[in-house]
Amino acid sequence: MSKTVVIDPVTRIEGHAKISIYLDDAGEVDDARFHVVEFRGFEKFCEGRPMSEMAGITARICGICPVSHLLASAKTGDKILAVKIPPAADKLRRMMNLAQITQSHALSFFHLSSPDFLLGWDSDPATRNVFGLIAADAELARKGIRLRQFGQQIIEWLGARKIHAAWAVPGGVRSPLSEEGRTWIRDRLPESRQTIELALNLFKGMLDNLTTEVQAFGNFPSLYMGLVGKNGEWEHYDGHLRFVDSEGNIVADGLSEDNYKDFIGEAVETWSYLKFPYYKPLGYPDGMYRVGPLARLNVCDYIGTPAADKELLEFRDRAGGKAANSSFFYHYARLVEILAAIDKIEQLVDDPDVVSSRVRADAGVNNLEAVGVSEAPRGTLFHHYQVDENGLIQKVNLIIATGQNNLAMNKTVAQIAKHYIHGNEIPEGMLNRVEAGIRAFDPCLSCSTHAVGQMPLHIELIAANGTIVNEVYRN
Repeated sequence: MSKTVVIDPVTRIEGHAKISIYLDDAGEVDDARFHVVEFRGFEKFCEGRPMSEMAGITARICGICPVSHLLASAKTGDKILAVKIPPAADKLRRMMNLAQITQSHALSFFHLSSPDFLLGWDSDPATRNVFGLIAADAELARKGIRLRQFGQQIIEWLGARKIHAAWAVPGGVRSPLSEEGRTWIRDRLPESRQTIELALNLFKGMLDNLTTEVQAFGNFPSLYMGLVGKNGEWEHYDGHLRFVDSEGNIVADGLSEDNYKDFIGEAVETWSYLKFPYYKPLGYPDGMYRVGPLARLNVCDYIGTPAADKELLEFRDRAGGKAANSSFFYHYARLVEILAAIDKIEQLVDDPDVVSSRVRADAGVNNLEAVGVSEAPRGTLFHHYQVDENGLIQKVNLIIATGQNNLAMNKTVAQIAKHYIHGNEIPEGMLNRVEAGIRAFDPCLSCSTHAVGQMPLHIELIAANGTIVNEVYRN
């Protein structure tokens, strides 16, 4: 008799979701699904709003990712105005995005994922969290909090607030970096660099004992997509799109976001509110691809700073080739990207342009349709707007990083479940490993479905006839 295990909600992620694990008659896992069960509808209720308000509105999609939407929206607005923003605005936007990558990756690694590595997959779920980490290693937890604060404070220095800063606008930004902010960043750079070097060494030291997780947590071939610079360098804000395969071979390069519909399709399934983007030339679902830190390190040729390039080479060596195919390596890639972000912030902070007052170009509506793209911490983010002659939004399409990872997240959950779950008894630690497969992607479900919350974990074992044969509650 086939049975179904339901994990609802998944914990230590942003938003609400559940996982269903389907068992066959022999008690072995047959399939698994990652359901996104919240719906918000940002694409629809933006219709009728002035284009100039979109950066501020879409930043409210999420309290974790406001900078990502702010910048993607502002870039779309630049195109509608048909302006080239001042060099100072470009560099300031870059600095804010680097700060966003730093703070978001630090949150993911230290607060959401490191309790599994450091406290143990099978440790008590009541303490397997950031508070348990504080109790076990207060200094490491403090360093993680301070590293995240470094990124958040740069965002505040630029945009006057840490969350939902109405700062990037069509045509540029509202204000430059102050000299006081510049001094603060310089002073905090050494501590932040020390912390990320500590975290990298800590994680690399644990990898020898995490070989099972590396093999079982979403280790399969797929395509990868991300932005690269004109010379193939790591990029987070501009550049062009590139696809590579699971061996690092370039599949498509020099792609423009303006033509995204030529190479990205969006499928839907009845059991999830989250769309399923795919690479059109290969069709659905064969065109599965991954985005985010793992993808960015796979698609780029180099990063462009000595320290980060050294870590990239070691990352690829540990992964066994140019492309890392284990989703578990998302954690490793985040740490490499934090180091890259700190390196590039250090380069920008002494650039005279970041304190220049020439930060905005003014114009009216010159295009009725535009697509903006930027790299959010979780991956490539597209904003596509259509406006009327007065700049009022007629249609919006948002393609979010979490959605683009949807096919891969589902395959990851199934792979982990098949490896760890056998029979009707599901130990808590094994359920945590299934959840951890999703946490590796650091999904943002509020963004992807267009609410942060904590609820008890309710797991049901359901027979084919609908009878509940077992229940587990996690408070």
